[in-house]
Amino acid sequence: MTFDNAFGDLIAFFGGAGTLLIALGVIAFAGFLFRSIGQMFDNRGETFNEMPLIIASILALLLLAAISLLWSAVFGGRTALRVILLVFAGIAVAGWLFRYAGQMITDNAPFFRDMPYGVAFGYALGAAAVIGGVWLYLQENALFFRWAVQGFILFAIGAFLFRLLGRHLGTAGSKKLFRGMPLTASFGIYVILVYAILAIFAGIIAPHGQEEVFAKVNVLPGGDPALGGDPAYPLGTDQIGRDLLSRLIYGAQNTVGIAFATTCLAFFLGGSLGFLAATLGGWLDQVLSRAVDVLMAIPALIFALLLMTIASAWAGNQSWLLTIYMIVIIAVIDSTRVFRLARAVGINIVVMDYIEAAKLRGEGLSYLIFREILPNATAPLLAEFGLRFCFVFLTIASLSFLGVGIQPPLADWGTMVRDLAQFINFAAFSPLTAALPLLAAGAIALLTVAVNFVVDWMLHKSSGLKE
Repeated sequence: MTFDNAFGDLIAFFGGAGTLLIALGVIAFAGFLFRSIGQMFDNRGETFNEMPLIIASILALLLLAAISLLWSAVFGGRTALRVILLVFAGIAVAGWLFRYAGQMITDNAPFFRDMPYGVAFGYALGAAAVIGGVWLYLQENALFFRWAVQGFILFAIGAFLFRLLGRHLGTAGSKKLFRGMPLTASFGIYVILVYAILAIFAGIIAPHGQEEVFAKVNVLPGGDPALGGDPAYPLGTDQIGRDLLSRLIYGAQNTVGIAFATTCLAFFLGGSLGFLAATLGGWLDQVLSRAVDVLMAIPALIFALLLMTIASAWAGNQSWLLTIYMIVIIAVIDSTRVFRLARAVGINIVVMDYIEAAKLRGEGLSYLIFREILPNATAPLLAEFGLRFCFVFLTIASLSFLGVGIQPPLADWGTMVRDLAQFINFAAFSPLTAALPLLAAGAIALLTVAVNFVVDWMLHKSSGLKE
């Protein structure tokens, strides 16, 4: 390297550093002006007097960026950004007009008089969202959105009727439960019951077997021959001619059933060891807790994928053995989370007076765990069971999507998404073709949402909070 090149690089370095220092100085000066102006207009002066210069500089920078963005949108020809800003400005004005009109019409009623502007803006934003949804629903090319809205309405009606039926039929306890049940919880229980019926009676409900292959391949859903469908296959067929409706039903049996069994095993392992560690303490608690910390330090999905890859080599061509390996691997990994919860709940319970009284009576370890600790830890464990089931269910679907989960010829929703994912590319030309992978993906998403609705309701009930 010559002296001239080194000198030029030095000048360039100091030139770039000088530009950076000047920019930082301008930002700091803008922050100082922002804080000074705020102190002038703030009557109390509490907010701006105590504001550090770095916070004022950041706020000034964000304000300058917003002004620059607004200027470029209005005068720079960015149509999409301009439309978004105009829509939000219209919603802001509509929110103010809504509150003002409410105050005038109702003679300044407390509801509108005490309404913050943020709440009025929320009402206006909700009304705009409804209007936008109706407009999008009426568009000819919004096929998937119309399907989603229609499915949502059908399930909402089903959940309402299910809750209404539960309030009038059953025992006194079940009627009381349904009377205090929100619509989201009834929706979740309704969906879970539908999935359970499909999983249990899949062999009776499914029109064909999950392994049957037919001559017609890539039949589109809908059953309309003019659009590439077939009445014999309402949801179409895949690339090798298997009926998708039958595979969806059997997928509920395989995916949901295996996930439920895995979650039960995880709770048996994690709950038993967690209560044992909380009751005995000492070196056993330390050994189990440190082992759990080591397992939880490894990302769960990556660890499961690594172990399943090894198990695939051990299982060979025996798909049932690989399924057993998958259940054990996921159960052990998820039992660490259950262990942490069971141990934390158990530690809070073992110091209670009734536990000390049971110990003084000479009760054994099994009595303490199953008759004293477990009944008092049921509420948090049930809520965790629902959440853990969702995670296990999604993990199994993810492993199947990656090719190391449930193996063919068994039907599985994750495998169906992987096999049919290529048809997403035809969404712009043939929406029905692109709907094929969305069937299994929608089944996964619907069950996940339903279980979370039920878990939220259970957490609310166990917390003792009132509506």
